[in-house]
Amino acid sequence: MPADPQTRKLFPFQKILIANRGEIAVRIIRTCRDLGLGSVAVYSDADRHALHVRLADEAYHIGPPPAGQSYLNFERILDAARRSGAGAIHPGYGFLAENPDFVEACNDAGIIFIGPPPSVQRQMGEKTAARRAADAAQVPIVPGTLTDLADIDQAARIAQEIGYPVLLKAAAGGGGKGIRLVNRPEELASSLRAARSEAGSSFGDSSVYLEKAVTPARHIEVQIMADMHGNVIHIGERECSIQRRHQKLIEESPSTALNDELRARFTDAAVKLAQSIGYVNAGTVEFLLGPDGNFYFLEVNTRLQVEHPVTEWCTGLDLVREQIRVAAGLPLSVRQEDIVFRGHALECRISAEDPFNRFLPATGTITALHEPAGPGVRVDSGAYEGMQVPLFYDPLLAKLITWADDRTTAIDRMRRALREYTIAGLRTTIPFHLFVMDSPRFQRGELSTDFVAEEWYGTMPAPAEKSVCDDELIAAIAATLVTIESMEASQRRQPIADGAAHERSRWRDLARRDALGSRY
Repeated sequence: MPADPQTRKLFPFQKILIANRGEIAVRIIRTCRDLGLGSVAVYSDADRHALHVRLADEAYHIGPPPAGQSYLNFERILDAARRSGAGAIHPGYGFLAENPDFVEACNDAGIIFIGPPPSVQRQMGEKTAARRAADAAQVPIVPGTLTDLADIDQAARIAQEIGYPVLLKAAAGGGGKGIRLVNRPEELASSLRAARSEAGSSFGDSSVYLEKAVTPARHIEVQIMADMHGNVIHIGERECSIQRRHQKLIEESPSTALNDELRARFTDAAVKLAQSIGYVNAGTVEFLLGPDGNFYFLEVNTRLQVEHPVTEWCTGLDLVREQIRVAAGLPLSVRQEDIVFRGHALECRISAEDPFNRFLPATGTITALHEPAGPGVRVDSGAYEGMQVPLFYDPLLAKLITWADDRTTAIDRMRRALREYTIAGLRTTIPFHLFVMDSPRFQRGELSTDFVAEEWYGTMPAPAEKSVCDDELIAAIAATLVTIESMEASQRRQPIADGAAHERSRWRDLARRDALGSRY
């Protein structure tokens, strides 16, 4: 039961369905339990034995492994919510977290969506609209276009005006897709065609805009939280400069690049933008910091971020709890002046990828697992021994977070925890993270979004003359075939009828949880 039963009585819902999987679903289930709220998991065929299914109070089958037929299927998610009696849905991140059509479908069904309203999601999800909103709020934006490029002539003219290098970006983009770096005028036409093609195939929208490439740049984001009563606060910044192909690998808070004056400018800009667009619930305003000390608005992520634990550890706040409170119509539990930032936190994303082969996805069965522990160590995980890791979803297995009074000690703890972490049966990103923790440049805090290209790939042997797309396609096909064969064999051995998971014995649940051990 929650520490404050009176607060629980204020919630208009007593059960939350988590429309996600893996570590974030486990993370949300734990906060539901802290608040005394029921938790409902959903699962595809590939996730029948997943940890989030085992830990939730109830679980409902929603379809075959492809996300479009399960975790992205509105009707199956909403049907599970209706059958379970869940009054709210938490989307986690990814899948339906930033889909305004799904938010409207929840509203129409009388189910509370734990996240920003659809109008805000639409405005911030379209990158040119977000740039226009930031510009209107007098938040600095990267020089470039505020609308979709009409043709190559317009792109060439603007690129010449702002100067090369430039970036072409999908207007409906995210996750590093639909982005092309253009260093010279002769590259522009082919890059524009490629960017439009990837944008159309990835997002169903081939709109592309152009902006100046800020290089070298640091990627710094500000966590915001807003309630329905007009209260908007920031909860500090996180640095996310260690990334590859515009996808984050390591995050930390606070950033070594900011002094008090520059930090105040970042956080003020984030709050001002949130206020100007009527933001509600959790979100992140992302910026690029240039080598000249100027910073520029990048985008708003209208959801909880993967890296939210570093903020939680430096402030003592439970951001999922705040999200649930806000969705219930309650005011934020803290004011800006109540937030105290303490120490330094780091997060490493532990993914089923091969860092020695351009981070290609890895699949297989986890044959042995030992998660680190000890002072200043937190593991948010969806992994367990015997788990089959499919290729159908994001390869993130767990997040390893360390905290200490200072950055040097936090790095030392991360190094110790990484060396203690054992995941046998498939390749993971643990060796890469150890490399970064040992890097003198990282230890000095000299970061940029080029770090991985300059430091990690610089240590790798030159790749054979073969297309990356060919490599990824071959690896994906092979891994998918292995995964499907293994999954089908497992299902033949342990058949589970549709919908049976939510009817299982509570005694069996308790026995299974005891067998999993206290670390879960």
